[in-house]
This record gives sequence, structure tokens and C-alpha cells, in this order.
Amino acid sequence: MAIGAGRAAIMSPMFSVTATLDRKRRGLALEAEEINRFIVGVTNGEVTDAQLGAFAMAVCCQGMGTAEQTALTLAMRDSGRVLQWRGLDGPVLDKHSTGGVGDWVSLALAPMMAAAGAYVPMISGRGLGHTGGTLDKLDSIPGFLVQMGLDDFRALVQRNGVAMMGQGPELAPADGRMYAVRDVTATVASAPLIVSSILAKKLAEGLEGLVLDVKTGNGASLSNREQALDLARNLCATANRAGTPCRALLTDMDQPLGGAAGNALEVREAMDFVTGNKRKGRLLEVVLGLGAELLVLGELAGDRETALEKLTRLLDSGAVAERFALMVAGQGGPADLIEHPGRHLPEAKVVRPAPAASGGWVAHMDTRALGMTVVRLGGGRASVSDTIDPSVGLTDLPDVGDRIEAGQPLCVVHAGNTADWEAAAGRVAAAIKLEDEACAPGPVIHEWIR
Repeated sequence: MAIGAGRAAIMSPMFSVTATLDRKRRGLALEAEEINRFIVGVTNGEVTDAQLGAFAMAVCCQGMGTAEQTALTLAMRDSGRVLQWRGLDGPVLDKHSTGGVGDWVSLALAPMMAAAGAYVPMISGRGLGHTGGTLDKLDSIPGFLVQMGLDDFRALVQRNGVAMMGQGPELAPADGRMYAVRDVTATVASAPLIVSSILAKKLAEGLEGLVLDVKTGNGASLSNREQALDLARNLCATANRAGTPCRALLTDMDQPLGGAAGNALEVREAMDFVTGNKRKGRLLEVVLGLGAELLVLGELAGDRETALEKLTRLLDSGAVAERFALMVAGQGGPADLIEHPGRHLPEAKVVRPAPAASGGWVAHMDTRALGMTVVRLGGGRASVSDTIDPSVGLTDLPDVGDRIEAGQPLCVVHAGNTADWEAAAGRVAAAIKLEDEACAPGPVIHEWIR
């Protein structure tokens, strides 16, 4: 592992933070060295919060070109440690998602890539608002370590082919300070700052290939399809310019991706997926689509069709389930989690279906409302300080186009008490719209950005 060369040094007296802020405020393009020195100041504290807030606002209002975005991304990456890999017999690959409801793709995709011959050092995040976070799902597994030093993390990846943990202070520390300022200056939605924040952490993993799952629809952070597409293209262009081959899929979030929403419930569904007990079609398509792009990027398959065949064989052979179990045990979780999930995963006190008041075809789902239903049950965060009940959530969620008769379940609600169940059942009924005529669901993968 290495630290970005020279980035921890004191800023040159020739460099002026004020001059940099003035140039960006006037819409001028910043030079790479100017951006590098500014981020050094962010990391060592010479740049004040007021100056950092002014920088974030100037970027939000004036934007950044691809060269500037790339320089900012690399500077933030190099503000901390950057993983380096030597002597591996396979490529180092990873995936990032912009977040959704019922989206536990990482739990299956990471061990799948390891089973295919790749090494996956996945740095993940926590959920906030209606979207779930991978770390929160992993926290529902007793004993699973989601925080460790980078040296220990690197050793796990080398030994097991895959490990998953949170960012930690060693990785892209400038991003942590930048995000805190963005949160209080109404600049979280700035595209250049989003791109640099996402990619700084991923590129610090020392990747040879990255695939992005950019969500669009009523349950996505970017509900507007053109905005989501612009973000996907921006991320790919910046990552490729920074030297990391990158592709993206634009995927649908007009309905939950999986049949479960809630941390322990999604872990159980992911295990059903890798063992072959149950594989929902939309999820299978996204997992295989992302996985195929990674195999081609990592030169583990010559083309998409060959990659899909290889991944399907690995799933059906049980190799992915074995690698999932190896990852869990390697990070302190129970070795028999897949065989006996009921012994280890927490279960809610009240588990009852939410019945449909009338029959019809599922025509529309308010995915954000369903995600917030899980939050209000205690399964997510409205603020970063909130604690999570990993046992609560929703299961057996339908797909658009499904037929539901009167009195049949819209889904099953897992709640901590009867009052919470009643409130959640009402929210589910309001979020899932039934119509008299059948309607065909839209595609789950809208576009490939290569």
C-alpha cells in the first residue's frame, strides 16, 4: 500500500486558497496542481470550513470540466492510503451502486466475482433515508466485522478473494471532510462533487476494473432518467480518464429490486439467491448484467455472452454460495449462516401479511414510500445518529404486472409490535396501486454505458 506522494506535505507558500476560490467563483478552470494543493490543505486542516464551503458552492454553481473532475478525484483519492496489489493471479474488480430499495446486489455479486477468479476489495457505505446500505445489512450478521485496518482488509482479500468493510479514516479522508461541509451548505447534489466523492473511495482500492449501477425511477436518488444517465456517463468518463476502466448500467428503481426490504431480511434473500432456493428475475438480470461487465473488464471472459454462461454455471454449482460463506466466516460471522440462518439472523416479533382491500393488477409502486415504511419500522435512518432494528422490514413484495386478489397479501410486514405493523400495512396499501387491467413491467436495465 502507498500514500499519495507528497500530498501530506504543508502547502507551498506560493499557493493561495483565496486565489483558487476566486478563480472557481468566476467560472475559470482550475489546474490539476492547484486542485492538488487545495485538497492537501483540506486534509491537513489549513483550509478552513468556511473556505471549503465556499469551494463547494463555487463548484456547485460553476461546475467542472472532465479534467478538473479527474484532478479533484485523484487528489481526494491520494489524501489517504491507496491499496496496491502484487502477485495476485486475477484482476482486482469492484462495483458501486447509487442506492435503492431491496437492493442487496453487492452481497451476491462480490462473492460471485471472487468465485470467477477476481479479487474484490469492496468498500461499502451505510443507508440514509429510504435507501438501504450494505454495511447495515452486514451488521445484521452476528460477529461480522465491518471495520478493520487496511492491512487486515488487504490480507482478507488476498486469502478469500473478497472482503467488505466501511471506509474508515485511512481511506480518502478529504472526502469525509468535504461531505460534512456539503451536507450543511446545500451542495450535496453537485454533480462534480458527487463524482469525486464516489470515485475517490473506489479508486483508492487499487482497482483494475469498476462497474457502476446507477439507479433511476421513483425510488432512486436521481428519479429523472436523463440526470441519472448524465451521472453515469460522467462517472465513467472520469474513472477512465483517471486510469480505471469503468462501465455502467442504468437500472430501474420504479419498484423494489428484490422481494425483501430490511437488513436481515435482505441478507436472507441474498442467501436464498446464491444457494438457488429462490432467484427473482429482476435481481438475477441485474446481478448477471453487472457481473458480465466486470468479467469482460477484468479479461476473465472474452465477451458478454461467455461471461453470462460462466456466471450462471458458478451460481448453479454452489461455488458462489461457498465463497459467500467463506467471506462471512473470514470476517467473524457464523460459519453455518447459510445452513442455519434462523439460528443467527434476528427475527421481528410481529410477522403478518398486509392484505389487499380489493383485487387487481399491480400497476404502480411508490418505491420511495416503501423504503420509508422500512425506516419508520426502525429498519433505516432518518439521521446518521439513528439506531437500526435489523429484524424489521417487508418481504414477499410483488412486481409490477402481478395479479393480487382481494384479501391476498400485498406483502408481509415484519414489525417490532402490533401498532407498528398496522401503520406499515396502511403505508404499503397506499404505496402499491392496483388496477383492473394488466400492465407490462418496464425493463430493469435501461442502458449500458461502455
